[in-house]
Amino acid sequence: MKMKPIAKIYTALIMLFLFAPIAILLVFSFNEAKSLSVFSGGSLYWYKELLHDTETLDAVRNTLILAISASLISTVMGTAAAVGIFRLRNKVLRTSLDTVTNIPMINPDIITGISLMLMFVFVGRLFGAATSLNFGTMLIAHITFCLPYVILQVLPKLQQMDRALPEAAMDLGCTPLKAFIKVEIPEIMPGVITGLIMAFTLSLDDFVISYFTSGNGFETLPIRIYNMTKKTVTPKMYALSTIIFFVILALLIMTNLMDNPTYAETRRNERRAGRNKADADGFVASATSGTVGGRDVPPVGSARAKFRRRIALAIGGVLAVGMIIILVVAAPQTPVLNVYNWGEYISDGSEGSFDTIKGFEAWYKEKYGSEVEVNYTTFASNEDMYAKISSGAVSYDVIIPSDYMIARMAQEGMLLELDYDNIPNYSHIGESFRGLYYDPDNRYSVPYTYSFVGVIWDANQVDEEDTGDWDLLWNEKYAGNILQFNNSRDAFATAQFKLGLDVNSQDPETWRRALAELKKQSPLVKSYVMDEVYNMMESGEAAAVPYYAGDYFTMLDAQAESVDLRFYLPERSNYFIDAMCIPTCCQHKDIAEAFINYMLEEEPAIANAEYICYGCPNDLVYENEDYAEEMGEEAMEILYPDLDTFAERYNSFAFRNLDSDMLDLVNTLWEELKIN
Repeated sequence: MKMKPIAKIYTALIMLFLFAPIAILLVFSFNEAKSLSVFSGGSLYWYKELLHDTETLDAVRNTLILAISASLISTVMGTAAAVGIFRLRNKVLRTSLDTVTNIPMINPDIITGISLMLMFVFVGRLFGAATSLNFGTMLIAHITFCLPYVILQVLPKLQQMDRALPEAAMDLGCTPLKAFIKVEIPEIMPGVITGLIMAFTLSLDDFVISYFTSGNGFETLPIRIYNMTKKTVTPKMYALSTIIFFVILALLIMTNLMDNPTYAETRRNERRAGRNKADADGFVASATSGTVGGRDVPPVGSARAKFRRRIALAIGGVLAVGMIIILVVAAPQTPVLNVYNWGEYISDGSEGSFDTIKGFEAWYKEKYGSEVEVNYTTFASNEDMYAKISSGAVSYDVIIPSDYMIARMAQEGMLLELDYDNIPNYSHIGESFRGLYYDPDNRYSVPYTYSFVGVIWDANQVDEEDTGDWDLLWNEKYAGNILQFNNSRDAFATAQFKLGLDVNSQDPETWRRALAELKKQSPLVKSYVMDEVYNMMESGEAAAVPYYAGDYFTMLDAQAESVDLRFYLPERSNYFIDAMCIPTCCQHKDIAEAFINYMLEEEPAIANAEYICYGCPNDLVYENEDYAEEMGEEAMEILYPDLDTFAERYNSFAFRNLDSDMLDLVNTLWEELKIN
């Protein structure tokens, strides 16, 4: 029956709606610019960037490991469960099991994710585990939601199977196990394979459940892309999506072309003919001999089948050659310097700013006469960075951790000593920023930025007489409009400073007192935030938040007209320094030291200080009149207080590294707060 013109148009519109976004993504993955609206020329640049992005490649690897493990385990368990349900004689019990099996499919993912998270935390505490979420919990969660789909695919195949087949096999001398393997498994294999594919696809694509059940140090691709959306999704993701799309498309085409319809059609015809038990006996006896019902199956190697296989192999060959070409063309031909830094923590050329990375590549070529390529990736926290490097799975040449983490990594032998003959610009670092507790002999680090934690408040929502100290964040007048840090160390510090406690105490009671204070604050808190703070404060969604001084000035530039953001620094507050270091996994120490030296040059140092809006320990920046004018009087007063007393206040209030037992306690108390 021919389709009517309207039906054809409707179908075409549906196809366009479904595939136009993919087509746009494919095209712009080859765009040499970062824009998703203007195609400025074909290039493999983003594919090169993808191959250098160790964070994304690690996320892809983690995703594949998780998906393969979850799909294989859930397929074995689901097949066994389907067989068990099929053989149940009690109809009420079978119906009950069917209903329970369907719950994970019908239940919203967010409910499943939260429920599993709570269960894992409860069990972890029951057995005294310091941290309850890890790869194992995520794997269990994925198996849980994949199982019903496998059962759903296998059960119909069991119901379609002639119950006489396994009985006939046992009549012919097979054991129950052999009859299951030789007769039942081939019959239900299409359902098993379909269930395996569905489980793999669901696990590969899952975000919500993974988000709630994942621990530190194991990031899947969906979670990584979600984290990128807080700032920007780079075209490297377009390149990765293009590769995944074509690989899946090629595999689907190959699978369809390699399929042999002759054998399947023969078996379907015989089932329709309603063969008797004797024919079933004959089928069982010949199940592995290439015959059906005593008759030879037409050979798979027919001319048509051969032609289809050749086409499939040709597609596979084109796919393999294409991947090889991309890898060869995109492969780095010059030394690659891997730099690992905080997100949004370097002037990157966006919105007309200075491009630090390209500037270094040009500077290095001019100074040393050879090319170098920088692979720049970011981390979200010191702990994430530490877990990545300590795992030994990746290698970085320059990292920019915070002070207490530098002390920990130096103590554990994870940092290389610097050769200051290769970093002559170190002379520009002010005396107030040398010889501090985390690196008393200046052996491992060069200060990059510094700042402190204060309180950002909206003058249109908060009365000025309520400001000045940490009490504002516990003021019931502003209940539901207060934000708090979404990381344990900074959040606990606000309570410890309020109570006059030591933020580096090794006394568990100190941390429990801080927890009690945070629990008092909890009913007043609208949300626990990190990067989300920008949108919420800039739009006036919240009245007050403890946050880093430098980020206050970033918010000022984007605040709505109805918002009047201001900042104050309580008398007791956390001071911190982030510094450039070289880890022991470094592959290019001389280039790494050249990079650190370049970062201390006047132009990049000023550009980064203006872009980040944090204090800069480089005298070339502090003494530059143009920089002071650009930043403004308020910024200079807040970011550059009395530097003569900086070391004294820093040594009093900076975070120190806690021992492992205390870190475990802090993490446990933090989980308790978040659960409550």
